[in-house]
Amino acid sequence: MVALKAGEVDRFVANPPDNVPLVLVFGPDVGLVSERAQALVAAASGGVDDPFSLVKLDASDVVSDPARLIDEALTVPLFGGRRVVWVRDGAGKNLAPAVDPLFGQLDPATALVVIEAGDLKKGTGLRKKVESDRQAVAIACYADAERDLERIIDTETREAGLTITREARQALMGLLGADRLASRGEVRKLCLYAHGQTRIETADVEAIIGDASAFAVDALIDAAALGDLATLDHGLERLEATGQRADVIAGSALRHFQFLARARVDVDRGVAPAQVVERARPPVFFKRRAVIARQLTLWSAEDLGKAGERLGAAVAEARKAPTLAPALVSDVFLTLGRVARARAARR
Repeated sequence: MVALKAGEVDRFVANPPDNVPLVLVFGPDVGLVSERAQALVAAASGGVDDPFSLVKLDASDVVSDPARLIDEALTVPLFGGRRVVWVRDGAGKNLAPAVDPLFGQLDPATALVVIEAGDLKKGTGLRKKVESDRQAVAIACYADAERDLERIIDTETREAGLTITREARQALMGLLGADRLASRGEVRKLCLYAHGQTRIETADVEAIIGDASAFAVDALIDAAALGDLATLDHGLERLEATGQRADVIAGSALRHFQFLARARVDVDRGVAPAQVVERARPPVFFKRRAVIARQLTLWSAEDLGKAGERLGAAVAEARKAPTLAPALVSDVFLTLGRVARARAARR
């Protein structure tokens, strides 16, 4: 079965058909992968956390013991019905040896296996096998588009009994999008801050989101992209104190440099950096626009390609070795900062 189209995903997740025994949820947006997998499992299991019918496996355990996955999937539930097996946190892990035996062996009436994975290239590895199988389904999870962010804001503000001004919405949109769970969490935090009001204003967004760890990470990424080593050194000293995992911070930096790479294509075509940033969708937070436009003048397409490779490798290594992750990410950020500083000196 081919991968689901964007318009089909929400319907499938809310009401998974009983003729699908294997679902692969993958993509660079780790939060969205987790959110969709959790919703899918809840729908398939009826929201009942019964250890006899719902089995939660950590991907690390599956990698160390590949046979366990098929053993769990083929186990008949004690009280009948459909057994749901959920493999969590599979980003950066080789799950193929454990998943391969599932193809052609599962009865969709008695088993459903939901697997979380990272960003998988089309036509390769586990993604290719799932998309080529007649019964399996692959769900891709990419960073939210503007319409998706609008939906999150509308849903959360409506449930909180609030409205939001156009200016506040635009400011908030510029701070969201890298990770679905993080975006939803920031909007909920904003709604809680505005409790007792009827409307969210721009000042509310600046007050609550401006102090968020996600905003501090943006400042750290900007320091690396601009070659501001003093700010970068200070920020890296507090890396672990931010409360965020180093691999998540590196992932945010990777997405930012990927954005710069796409924007640089337009700059090389003759479009002014400020104009490219102004047109960006989702919109860039207005306070960062001048900073990002400056970054586009420092980084060439070639340099951005190399930066993306270094950051991608850092994300993978940080996930494999969590205890070394702060040091690994710090080293890459300092390298990027030195490159940016050297390019600025040339100019």
